[in-house]
Amino acid sequence: MAGKLLVTCLRNYNRVPIRFSSHAHGELPHWRHKIGNREIVGYGVNGEPTYLDLFDYPFPAVRFREITPDLQVLKEKEKGDWKKLTLDEKKMLYRASFCQTFAELDAPTGEWKFIIGCGCIGISIALWMFIMLKLYAYPPLPPSVSEEAQIEQFKRIRLLDINPIWGINKRPDL
Repeated sequence: MAGKLLVTCLRNYNRVPIRFSSHAHGELPHWRHKIGNREIVGYGVNGEPTYLDLFDYPFPAVRFREITPDLQVLKEKEKGDWKKLTLDEKKMLYRASFCQTFAELDAPTGEWKFIIGCGCIGISIALWMFIMLKLYAYPPLPPSVSEEAQIEQFKRIRLLDINPIWGINKRPDL
């Protein structure tokens, strides 16, 4: 429960809802300093002006990069015929709007290595703690736990007829 609350708080820390209200005296909205000069192009996740690369919401609310003068020239050229754009210009326009492609989002990150490593470290710490407790904390076992003592005790039980239920003997050596 506490972990889920922490994750929710961390996710909501950078998100600020869009409020389209009139601002007096030319003030900027309170969320505008977080997105800078980036263009708002859609509704986004829950109407918040944030940029998130997600499969569930493929169109973020704001562009990935701010509009620079060289990008402004490309944006004007984009309004015309796309056949006149070079491949590099098309890629530059795409990277201005999006950080990653779907192939880059789906690419393996190697996070499993960290998880497996932490799991192995945790298991080794637990095993070392068990060994240390077994050697130094627990008292030695009583002599009645040994195999010979158990055989002798079973013979005494049979001689004294303590449990008079007869049947197949579970110990063939007696």
